[in-house]
Amino acid sequence: MTDIATIVAPDRQHLDASIASAGRALLDVQKPDHHWVFELEADVTIPSEYILMRHYFAEPVDAVLEGKIAKYLRRMQKENGGWSLFYGHEFDMSASVKAYYALKMAGDSPDAPHMKKAREAMLARGGAVKANVFTRIMLALFGQLEWKAVPVMPVEIMLLPRWFPFHLTRISYWARTVIVPLLVLMTLKPRAKNPLGIGVRELFIEDPKTIGPTPKAAHQSQLWFTSFDIIDRVLRLADPLFPKATRKRAIRKAEEFVTERLNGVDGLGAIFPAMVNSIMMYEVLGYPESYPNRRLARESVERLLVIKDDEAYCQPCVSPVWDTALAAHAMIESGRDTDIEAAKAALDWLLPRQVLDVKGDWADKRPDVRPGGWAFQYNNAHYPDLDDTAVVVMAMDRVRRMDGTTKYDEAIARAKEWILGLQSVDGGWAAFDADNLEYYLNNIPFADHGALLDPPTDDVTARCISMLAQLGDTPQTSEPMRRGIDYLRKTQLADGSWFGRWGINYIYGTWSVLCALNAAGVPHDDPMIAKAADWLEAIQNEDGGWGEDGNSYKLDYKGYEPAATTASQTAWATLALMAAGRVDSSATHKGMKNLVQSQGADGFWQEPDYTGGGFPRVFYLRYHGYSKFFPLWAVARYRNLRSSNSRFVAAGM
Repeated sequence: MTDIATIVAPDRQHLDASIASAGRALLDVQKPDHHWVFELEADVTIPSEYILMRHYFAEPVDAVLEGKIAKYLRRMQKENGGWSLFYGHEFDMSASVKAYYALKMAGDSPDAPHMKKAREAMLARGGAVKANVFTRIMLALFGQLEWKAVPVMPVEIMLLPRWFPFHLTRISYWARTVIVPLLVLMTLKPRAKNPLGIGVRELFIEDPKTIGPTPKAAHQSQLWFTSFDIIDRVLRLADPLFPKATRKRAIRKAEEFVTERLNGVDGLGAIFPAMVNSIMMYEVLGYPESYPNRRLARESVERLLVIKDDEAYCQPCVSPVWDTALAAHAMIESGRDTDIEAAKAALDWLLPRQVLDVKGDWADKRPDVRPGGWAFQYNNAHYPDLDDTAVVVMAMDRVRRMDGTTKYDEAIARAKEWILGLQSVDGGWAAFDADNLEYYLNNIPFADHGALLDPPTDDVTARCISMLAQLGDTPQTSEPMRRGIDYLRKTQLADGSWFGRWGINYIYGTWSVLCALNAAGVPHDDPMIAKAADWLEAIQNEDGGWGEDGNSYKLDYKGYEPAATTASQTAWATLALMAAGRVDSSATHKGMKNLVQSQGADGFWQEPDYTGGGFPRVFYLRYHGYSKFFPLWAVARYRNLRSSNSRFVAAGM
């Protein structure tokens, strides 16, 4: 739409055309049962681990599938020879080791130019010894490293009392589901079948047999790490002395934990690493492939594959509830009759997926709270999350206000009750649990990834406040909301931004918080809001858009660093400015112009970038849906506000 290039503020005609095109495109990809689900892409570690898993079990070689995944891995290789964690990232040792090993398993010759280049890149950076703990465990399972190179995690952890400094209730849901079956593996130390006998000795500078425990990670405190390292050394000596009966009881408890949460074909925790570990646990415990639980666990992994004509990869999980709720918001904002009907049908799909009958792991710290949340995936009853729940509730409430329906009333009430019950003591909200504040645990040798916990975050806290405000709570009438706003006042950075845990990064966090503060009735001239909006305007790119990449999570972050414009981040920034009362600012106009001009002929926006968060500095996500529904949402809201007498955003987000 180059004919509007000279117009600062896109006119109504072009806005309507953009909205209609995006709405039609979203309608076209809505599933027959009315939900939306888009690809969820991580880095190359997941598809690499899929290939390695098949060779671990000596499964029949699927040459076609392996060939497609190998082609994907080759395409994702960087110019420097290695592999990265997100689009624009330079190099990651663990991703590179796994991708190289997987390609070698798939038949690529180590003498091939791309393999030679990859090997040289890794050796130039210290070799595979620089890989993280999870990669070391994989290498130990394949006999490429000795187990002394891996931190000690005895399965007897399953028997520790709740008061013990390390207990499963003190770590995050994702860590819990990954670690429990892994404890069995790290105790019994099985060896991969690896029928082709392929290894990666060439990725080590030193003799792998001489490699000792993992060094301190950059985020870890020397004092804490040293203390835990001493404990690790003691456990190494004591491990052979643990009573056999106690060990057997601990293994049985780990198996019971996994089996209770196996989640059918959706898998343990509904996340790839936990699923794979559960299969390996059943195998090492002697269960055959035909054993129902093992068979279900194996099928859950297969359902994560994305297979195309020429390439394939494996997703870390799927995001249907998240995608459906967010797409519904965008369609409601669109306002077209067909789009609103599609949103209503999507909410009807979501309604029965509310978890009302399972007290998940979150109940360990909140036993008196009734369940009422939604999970991120199709099914994950033990692990609903507050972010999804708040977003679903706000979409349902918008429809309820629109047509007066009462069919969502009970669901909304139960969800609000659950979210209020999971507020943490510091006033914030986390994604899955309450009071997961044992930060010292990120210093154990096993936690070199720094993502063992699920503490309250700015973005999830903001989403919960947005929901409460949209449902009618105010700081004057709601103590939880007042505490939540106080939490956000304390966490705002000096430059005015807020951290984004689940989206990249400060643009995402600032968007989330500004929506919440606006909904809660905080005046737009409050210094907290004004400073955040000023920051967003200051970091706008020359092309009118906004961009930020995963490097913003680095430990020595000193402030925003420019990055290429993305459609989703431009949408977040403009939605944030509108929430801050700056609908008519030149920054908002230019952001809208960028979105309208960059829209594709298919109604969508192109976005190769990773704008979703997994674990800062370790794991990033490319939500393929973000560039499809967030820009529609922003453009539609801009049109709606510009066409109204009021410039106030009435919705919670």
